[in-house]
Amino acid sequence: MRRSVLLVPVSGDRLWSARVGGVRWVHGFTDETALARFVRHHVPGDEPVDYVALLGARIVDEVVPALGEPAGLAVDVATEDGAMFFPPVVGIVPEAVAVDAGEVGA
Repeated sequence: MRRSVLLVPVSGDRLWSARVGGVRWVHGFTDETALARFVRHHVPGDEPVDYVALLGARIVDEVVPALGEPAGLAVDVATEDGAMFFPPVVGIVPEAVAVDAGEVGA
C-alpha cells in the first residue's frame, strides 16, 4: 500500500472521506474503474469528480496526521473484491496519531 499510487477524490481542497465507527476513513482507489464505480453510487447524475494521485505512504504519513482525529485509509470501497482497510494503528500510521500507541509492547 505504501508504494502504491492511489486515486483520491477531492471536493474543493478536501479529500473525500467518511466517518465510521469513530474513525475518519480517507477513500483511495487503485484505478479509475474502481473510482468510477464508487462515484456512480455517491454522486448524483453525471457530475464529474476531480481526484488527485497520491502515494499510499503520503496518505498515511502526512494526510492522516493532519486530520486531527483518528483516521485511516480505505482502499477500493464499493468494489466487487471488497475493500482494504488500513486503520489508525501503530505500523500503519505514525505512532503519534495511532489509537493504540500506548498499548504496543505493554
